[in-house]
Amino acid sequence: MRCYLKAFLLCMVFTFFSLLYVFNQLASTLEDRDDWNLEEQGIPDRRSHGYGHLLRKRPGLTGLQDRVEELDRERSGSAVKEHRDERSHLAVVACGPRLEETLTMLKSAVLLSKKPLHFYIFAEDDLHDRFRNALDSWPRTVQTKFNFTIYPITFPKENVKEWKKLFKPCASQRLFLPLILKEVDSLLYVDTDIIFLQPVEDIWALLSQFKSSHLAAMAPEHEEPRIGWYNRFARHPYYGKTGINSGVMLMNMTRLREKSFKNDMTIVALKWEEILMPLLQKYKLNITWGDQDLLNIIFHYNPESLYVFPCQWNYRPDHCIYGSNCQQADQEGVFILHGNRGVYHDDKQPAFRAVYEAIQKYTFGEDMETSLLQPLEASLQATRNTYCGRASHLFTKKLKQSIMSVQQDAAQRR
Repeated sequence: MRCYLKAFLLCMVFTFFSLLYVFNQLASTLEDRDDWNLEEQGIPDRRSHGYGHLLRKRPGLTGLQDRVEELDRERSGSAVKEHRDERSHLAVVACGPRLEETLTMLKSAVLLSKKPLHFYIFAEDDLHDRFRNALDSWPRTVQTKFNFTIYPITFPKENVKEWKKLFKPCASQRLFLPLILKEVDSLLYVDTDIIFLQPVEDIWALLSQFKSSHLAAMAPEHEEPRIGWYNRFARHPYYGKTGINSGVMLMNMTRLREKSFKNDMTIVALKWEEILMPLLQKYKLNITWGDQDLLNIIFHYNPESLYVFPCQWNYRPDHCIYGSNCQQADQEGVFILHGNRGVYHDDKQPAFRAVYEAIQKYTFGEDMETSLLQPLEASLQATRNTYCGRASHLFTKKLKQSIMSVQQDAAQRR
C-alpha cells in the first residue's frame, strides 16, 4: 500500500512541476505580447525620411506600431488609383545574398499582374537602400502598378536570438507578420525563391473560397508519400498525410489574430501571439525546417483552419526530379514555381534555372513574347535530358497564357 501511495505522490509532484513549466512559458510569452502591443507613443509624420535614426533608438519591439507607421512608405504620386481592397498584398523576407532573387520574384509579380500590388519587404538594414534604389529605378510605367513598404527584421526582444537561429537567420519572421502588420486584413507571403507564372490576383482570389473556419492556405509538402519527408522522418506532429509547405502562404490575418488555437501544451486554447514561444520551447530539439515545422504542428491540432490548395501553386523540384507527381500541374500547367534548394543558382535543375534567368534578364518595356517567352522555350529545350526538363512544357503553359492576356489588356488600353 505504501508503494502505491509513494507512486501516487510522485505522479502528483511531476504533474505540478509540468504545469508550472507550461504556465511559466505562457507568462513569458504574454510579457512579449505586451511589447508587441505598445502603440500610441508619439507617432511621427509617416512620410518622414528620418525613420532610420528613430528605429535605432528603439530597442526590441518597443514602439512597434511606431515602426509600422514610420515605415508605411507608399510612393508619392503613384498612379495606382484603385481602392485599397482591390490590391493584392504580397510579403517577402530577405536576408543575406537574397536581394537579386527577391527582386526577380517581385519582377515576375509586376510583369503578369493586371491589378495593383502592395509589397511588404522585410529585410536586413543594409539591404533597405538597395531595395529602394532598385525598385525606384524601374520604369515609371511599371512603378504605377505597385507600392512598397520596407521593414526591418523584428523579433520579440526577449527571444531574439532563439528566433534568429531557427533554421535560417530571418526565416521565422513570417510567423510574426500578423502581429506586425496589424492593419492588414489579408496577405500573401512567399519565399524569395518564388517565380509567378500567372497573375498574383489569381492566387489572391482563393481567399474568396475560404470557408468561415479557414484562416490560412498552403500546399502539401508532398503528393507522393513514398518520397515524403514528414511522414518518413518528422519527430513532431504535422498536418495531414505528408505535411504542408510554407513557401507560399495565403493568410486571412484578421481571423488568424482572433483565433484561439488548440495545442498539446495546455487544455487552454491560445492566441497566435501566445502559442509561438511555448511551441518553440517544446519542440526546438525535434524540428528540422524551423518555422515551417511550427506551422505544421499548429495546423495538425487545428486542421479545420487550413485551406489546402494544389501543388501547381507551389511547384518545387520534388514534383519532377523523381518523375512527375503533381497531377494538377500535368493538367493545367505550373502556376507558381518554387526554386528551393538553391536550384536557381546551380546546375542541379537547369529547367528551374532557365525560368529564373529568363525573368531576371528580361528588360521592362520589351515585347514579352519575343524577349521573354521565346528565349525561355529555347533554353528549356536544352534541359530535356533531365526529369524536370521533360516536364518543362508545364512551366510555360500558364506563362504563355498570362503573357498573352497582359499584352491584350495593354493593347485595349492604348
